[in-house]
Amino acid sequence: MRQKFIFVTGGVVSSLGKGIASASIGALLESRGLTVALKKLDPYINVDPGTMSPFQHGEVYVTDDGAETDLDLGHYERFTNSTGSKRSNFTTGQVYDSVISRERKGEYLGVTVQVIPHITDEIKNRILDVDDGIDIVIVEIGGTVGDIESLPFLEAIRQLRNDLGKENTLFIHLTLVPFIKTADEVKTKPTQHSVKELREIGIQPDILLCRAEDFLKQPLKDKIALFCNVEKDAVITAKDVDIIYEVPLLYHSEGLDEKITKILNIWSRKPDLSKWEDIVHTIKNPKRNVEIALVGKYVRLKDSYKSLNEALVHGGIANNCRVNIRYVDSEELETGSLSFLDGVDGILIPGGFGDRGIEGKIMAIRYAREKKIPFFGLCLGMQLAVIEIGRHLAGLEGAHSTEFNEHTPNPLIYLIEEWVDRENVVQRRDKFSAKGGTMRLGAYKCMLKQGSLASRAYMQEFVYERHRHRYEFNMAFRSQLEDCGMEITGISPDGKLVEIIELKGHPWFLACQFHPEFKSKPFDPHPLFREFIKASIRHRQEKGRCKKR
Repeated sequence: MRQKFIFVTGGVVSSLGKGIASASIGALLESRGLTVALKKLDPYINVDPGTMSPFQHGEVYVTDDGAETDLDLGHYERFTNSTGSKRSNFTTGQVYDSVISRERKGEYLGVTVQVIPHITDEIKNRILDVDDGIDIVIVEIGGTVGDIESLPFLEAIRQLRNDLGKENTLFIHLTLVPFIKTADEVKTKPTQHSVKELREIGIQPDILLCRAEDFLKQPLKDKIALFCNVEKDAVITAKDVDIIYEVPLLYHSEGLDEKITKILNIWSRKPDLSKWEDIVHTIKNPKRNVEIALVGKYVRLKDSYKSLNEALVHGGIANNCRVNIRYVDSEELETGSLSFLDGVDGILIPGGFGDRGIEGKIMAIRYAREKKIPFFGLCLGMQLAVIEIGRHLAGLEGAHSTEFNEHTPNPLIYLIEEWVDRENVVQRRDKFSAKGGTMRLGAYKCMLKQGSLASRAYMQEFVYERHRHRYEFNMAFRSQLEDCGMEITGISPDGKLVEIIELKGHPWFLACQFHPEFKSKPFDPHPLFREFIKASIRHRQEKGRCKKR
């Protein structure tokens, strides 16, 4: 079967959920035995989201091959068996950078370089760059129809309909059908205008996903179909849900996967959605619950910790438990009051950049250590755990990271200026290096210490986990920290880079230099999150707070 392409666009307003929609379409097609790949096209000029503020862009998702990508790739990997890569996400900045570089080298032989065909050809080539063996490629176009930034991408997919043929391409448009409370009426006009604008640039959607508060009644669907020039069974309600993992089930009940296979003329088996039904049932009907404090500085914007939030949910699924997340602003802890942590069953310190709120996070780590509360540190969370142990157990006065204090007398965390990357290439950097792309990025091998919490969780001798950081543990302080109870239980094969630390005498204290949240799925929870939630349940039971639901 020739590869088929599904293009997902969005209209009316942003944040309608194109990423979840694309991921759910992928999940439905996989349930029918088809193989899928997903791509995200971002219209901003940044080369990648690596240097963008989480407040503006949400989390930066990292792939195995070290690409810093849009957070929607996290949805794709959580909902499907596909694995993202550098080819799975590209921006306007990358496209123009590539075209301009070729122009500077004279590769266009003196012709005038223009948006059409040079930019659109580059976009098309990147869309078509897919491995063999993939049945369907789902391509999400970022932004909203009508944005000037998205026009080259929309023009490229319009051309691809002609290049590949109608039988190999499908346009799905996600739009909004709002309920106007004062009029007590659902309005279709925004959808009509959005489709009209899409048709003006040459794209006629084949299927409409209509985001709405409730299921659309058939007369309303018929009206939308009439004015938007689509078949009646191609108007699908994208109803608001409480649990994102319900979306594949909702789309299936609306007949979306059946319609897709019909339009693309694909033969497939009957869908098996039992794993999604089990996931939703477990989330809705947990046997117990725990409360986890997530101590960070981006807590006012939940998208900053999207993968982390979901990984905690997955850890709960593995333990038949509802995980209630208490977001704690680390700056508020610096006022001296730790009451924000009262009654929690586990404390988690996520990754991050910058010195704001650092001391508050260290205070939370000390609280978890002294109160014997399960503690889980990720990336920066591991570095701060090392600093806390160094200051208060090893007696290393002024211990810190050179990222935050260049003149610390005890630099437990420091910048390695020469190191070997995943491709065995020597990399060099210093504090003046460009911010973008100079971190240790992507999957690196980690050797586990037998008998450790990490080893018992993974049940493996070594693992590959994804990184996104510049600073590392300073091996010069290893013996001093180990003498006071810290254990290095995960390390790089050459013994130079510390990946996991644990603390003797504590029920569950583990911190890792990598980001395990990037590899967690609802149907395959990450082992460390599974065990962290299990330890938190045990702590809750010991404190007599655990009530079965």
